[in-house]
Amino acid sequence: MSGIPRPVDDLPDGSISVRLIRGSLSNNIPNHPVQLLVDGQSATARTDEAGRAQFDKIKPGAVVRAAADVDGEHLESSEFQAPSRGGIRLLLVATDTSKGSSTNPAAPAIGGQVALGGQSRIVVEPGDEAVTVYYLLDVSNAARVPVNPPSLFMFDMPSEAVGTTLMQGSTDKASVKGTRVRVQGPFPPGHTSLQIGCELPASTGSITISQRFPADLEQFALIVKKAGDTVVRSPQITRQQEFPAEGEVFIASTGGAVPAGQPITIELSGLPHHSRAPRAIALALALGIAIAGFWSASRTDTRATGLAAERKRLIAKRDRLLNEMVRLERDRRSGRVDEGRYATRREQLVAALEPIYGALDTDDADRGEAAAPITGAPPLPRAQALS
Repeated sequence: MSGIPRPVDDLPDGSISVRLIRGSLSNNIPNHPVQLLVDGQSATARTDEAGRAQFDKIKPGAVVRAAADVDGEHLESSEFQAPSRGGIRLLLVATDTSKGSSTNPAAPAIGGQVALGGQSRIVVEPGDEAVTVYYLLDVSNAARVPVNPPSLFMFDMPSEAVGTTLMQGSTDKASVKGTRVRVQGPFPPGHTSLQIGCELPASTGSITISQRFPADLEQFALIVKKAGDTVVRSPQITRQQEFPAEGEVFIASTGGAVPAGQPITIELSGLPHHSRAPRAIALALALGIAIAGFWSASRTDTRATGLAAERKRLIAKRDRLLNEMVRLERDRRSGRVDEGRYATRREQLVAALEPIYGALDTDDADRGEAAAPITGAPPLPRAQALS
């Protein structure tokens, strides 16, 4: 994690410790000047036997950057703001030119293990209902010659990952297919860079990332850009602190080693997202309108069917009563019925026909149609039919 500020709580408030090493953590550079730029003003301190130079009582919020020159190589950290509580530790790593003759990259490969070195880290940047995840992996081969791991160096990104991509600076032996990442051996001595990016959906404002790596991770390191009320949790975290850098706030989390194949679980909550309530309300209203329309159409069809059946019944009853009146007239003319019975029965038939004609006339007015004819005869006006 060369050049990246790491918040700690084992330093006094406002203190910044810069460690200077050459090549590896075991190769400290003692008694060497380190420069600290604080709001454009320069301060210098020399490293102790552990390679550390410490600067105290830095003003909270001041813009800070550390730098050193080792054997003509200029080393510089990223720019960050001094914290109001706790301190900052920095690591500046110079190239170890003394090991040039001790390794032989051209030698035949041997069987061996690789590890994910201490500079490996996971970086998460929240976006609009999604997060971008970067795995910045340092595949370390401690042997002096190339090694081939016992099995292919391969792992799968989270299943919901979208757009898994190899980033610039990755080894040309790496490839991505879907969510699967492969690195073809052998691995040369020293460090092999593998940097992968992907996007994960986070429409609910929270997300869980689960990842397994095919090699031991020497140290768990996670950096999350804070957006809103972002909260980071993981069983691998042993220390966590927020720190400002380049106008943004980041959550830095660290932990111990993680064995190969053991899942790394990261839970993020409080991420930016759009509420689902308006969408749910709109869908509910649309569904309600559709159901209401279907029910109304069904009622209209049912009512129309009922009215048609009722009209048919009334017409049949009208025709039956008219036919009976015709028979009554014939019986009177032939002398088969006396005047008294004729008058009584005719009055009864006329009284029964009145409401039927009234109902049919109302229905015809609603439909804009003429009354249906008597079966087998043209339609008669009501006054003529009853006379």
